[in-house]
Amino acid sequence: MKKRLSIILFVGLSLIYVESCKHDEGKFISEGSIEYAASVVDQSNSMASMAPSKMIIHFKNNKSCVEMSAGMGLFTTSFVSNPDNHTLIQMVKLLNKKFWLSQSMDEIQKDINSYKFEIKPTKETKIIAGYTCTKAMVHKRDSDDPDFAIYYTKELNITNPNFSNPFSNISGVLMEYQLKKFGLEMKFVATKVVKEPLDDALFEVPSDYKKITSKEMNELFEGLQ
Repeated sequence: MKKRLSIILFVGLSLIYVESCKHDEGKFISEGSIEYAASVVDQSNSMASMAPSKMIIHFKNNKSCVEMSAGMGLFTTSFVSNPDNHTLIQMVKLLNKKFWLSQSMDEIQKDINSYKFEIKPTKETKIIAGYTCTKAMVHKRDSDDPDFAIYYTKELNITNPNFSNPFSNISGVLMEYQLKKFGLEMKFVATKVVKEPLDDALFEVPSDYKKITSKEMNELFEGLQ
């Protein structure tokens, strides 16, 4: 009798454990979009007035496309990340000019290393856009800048979502974070996640974009400052 009760208790606890490890199928999606509120960390920056107020990340088959626009759509930029072939493509549209560049894994890693981030996960969590997110603290080596918090979730079905950004050691999808690029540091906080079918063309370079080098892209952004 005691043995039977022990078996029943073990099976019951096992079922509870399995159920607790299952993902919410309605939220654990592999195709859709995440919308973020975007804000400038340092409002005194000369580029603050040109900064976007929103960012959207589209994702499908582990690829992602980050889109931002500013100046009432006169300037748009997007980053297409593909962990399968280890490439990162940036596209820029400025008025009627359209450019793109592709970075190899060596170039991506060089950019990641330049941030000199030390990331320490914590056990703290909070809900962002309906998803449970874990907090991590980020310290910038060789910098007097204050540490800052980021939050990420493992409740989205995306593999290796950060391979091309400075948070590559984080296995979850970033839902709140900040990042400095081209002299402007911005903070992003997810506001909603939408499950929707996406066209494969979203992750490809349109034929009317001109390919340029990393140096030319940097000069383009420096000219906007």
